[in-house]
Amino acid sequence: MRKLFGTDGIRGVAGEYPLDKKTVYAAGRALGDHLPAGPRRVVLGQDTRESSGWIADTLAAGLRDTGVETASAGVVPTPAIAYLTHSHGFSAGVVISASHNPWRDNGIKVFGGDGYKLPDQVELEIETEIFSLLNHSAAAPNAALKPSLPGDSALRLDYLNWLARAIPGAERLRIVVDCANGAATTVAPDVFRRSGAHADFTHCAPDGRNINENCGALHPEVVAQEVVARKADLGICFDGDADRALFADSSGKVVDGDAVMLLLARDLQRRGELSNETVVATTMSNMGLEIALREASIKMLRAPVGDKYVLEEMRKTGAVLGGEQSGHIILSREATTGDGVLTAIHVLAIVAASGRSLAQLVSGLKVFPQTIKNVRVKEKRPLDQLPEVMAAIRNAEQQLKGNGRVNVRYSGTESLARVMVEAETEETVHRLAGQIAAALEDAIGLGVPSAH
Repeated sequence: MRKLFGTDGIRGVAGEYPLDKKTVYAAGRALGDHLPAGPRRVVLGQDTRESSGWIADTLAAGLRDTGVETASAGVVPTPAIAYLTHSHGFSAGVVISASHNPWRDNGIKVFGGDGYKLPDQVELEIETEIFSLLNHSAAAPNAALKPSLPGDSALRLDYLNWLARAIPGAERLRIVVDCANGAATTVAPDVFRRSGAHADFTHCAPDGRNINENCGALHPEVVAQEVVARKADLGICFDGDADRALFADSSGKVVDGDAVMLLLARDLQRRGELSNETVVATTMSNMGLEIALREASIKMLRAPVGDKYVLEEMRKTGAVLGGEQSGHIILSREATTGDGVLTAIHVLAIVAASGRSLAQLVSGLKVFPQTIKNVRVKEKRPLDQLPEVMAAIRNAEQQLKGNGRVNVRYSGTESLARVMVEAETEETVHRLAGQIAAALEDAIGLGVPSAH
C-alpha cells in the first residue's frame, strides 16, 4: 500500500515531511532511476505558490544527479505538462502543485512519457526507493540549485497555441473567468481572448499566497455572483492548477462537473462521436446524472474517485468522455488528463453554436439532494474492520430502499473520511449522513464532522 502517493501524487505542507528538501530531493533521484534507458529528459511545471519554486528546483537537482536532463515550462496548468511530455518526447513530466489545497500545501504530480499519470504500482516502486535513499544516504543536492523559473516561454506558448482557437459565434457572448490566482493566469487570458468572446478576468494576480483564496473552483459562488453583477452569459472558474473547471449560468446558478458531462455527452452523441454510448463518472456523481444519461440512451459507468481512475476505466471500456462532479473532465480524444481550460473551450463552443443558454443546455438534470460530511481521522482503517460504521451504513441503505445512495471513503490526499449521502429529501440526507459520520467519529475520529 502506498504511503507517500495519494490519488493525485505526493501532497503535504511545504517544508514539512514529505515535502521537506531532503525527501523532495530523494523523490527526484528515485524518479530519475525509474526512467527508461536512453536519453532521459524531464519537463517540469509549477503553480503560483511561494513554495513551488524551491520544490521544483530541489526535485530537478535530484533528477540531474541521476543523469537526467531537465527543462522547465515555468508556471503552467497541470495539463500543460501532460501535453508537453508526450508531444515533445520527454521521458516524464512533473508538476509542483497542490491543486485546490491552501497555499501552505504543495505536491508533486508525475506523468509518464505517454502523458498519463503513473500507475499505482510504479508510484509504489518509486516511493520504495525514496525510503531507501532516505535511510541510506544524506539525500541532499551536491551542487547549487538551478532556478526553474521563469521557465522556457516557448514550451508554454506551444501548449497555449494547441489549446487556443477561434470559436464561431463567441463574439456574441460575455463571460467571466476566475483564474483562482493560480496556474490558469498564464494561459487563460490569451486563450479566451483568442476565442472571440468578450471576457472579463478575476483573481488573476497571484502573490504566492492567494491561490484558491475565496475564489476559483473551490468557491464557484464567487464567479456566479460576478456573472449576475456584470450581466454576463456564463462564468468559468478554475482550481489552482487548472485541471478542473466549474461554471455558472446567467442566473448565477453553479453548474458542476455532472452537468458538464451531461452537456458534453449530449453534444458528442448528436455528432455521432460518443464511443460505445458510454460516459465514465465516479462514485460521487449524483444519481440525477445517471438518470438523465439513461433517458438519452447513454450508459454511465462509475470509477473510484480520482481522475486517474476515471481514465483507467475509460481506456478499458473505450469511452471518450469521463469526469468528476468536482469539475475534472477528460476528453480522451484530445487529452491524457483533465484539462479545465480545454473543458471550458468546449462548453463555450457548444453554447455559442447552439444559440441557447447554458441553463437550457443542462436542463433535464434533476439533482438529488446530496451532502458530504468530512470526519478527520487518526487512521484509515478498512471500513469492514469498523463494525459500528458498517452497521450505520447498512441501516442508511435499508432506509433509502434504493431511492438514494451512500458512499463512504477516505480522502486520498488528507486525513479525512468522506461520508456522501443522496436521497429524495434534504432531511433524510442530513440525518443519515450525520449518523454515519457520528459512528466514524466514535471509532477513529479526531474532531467534529463538517459538511460542505
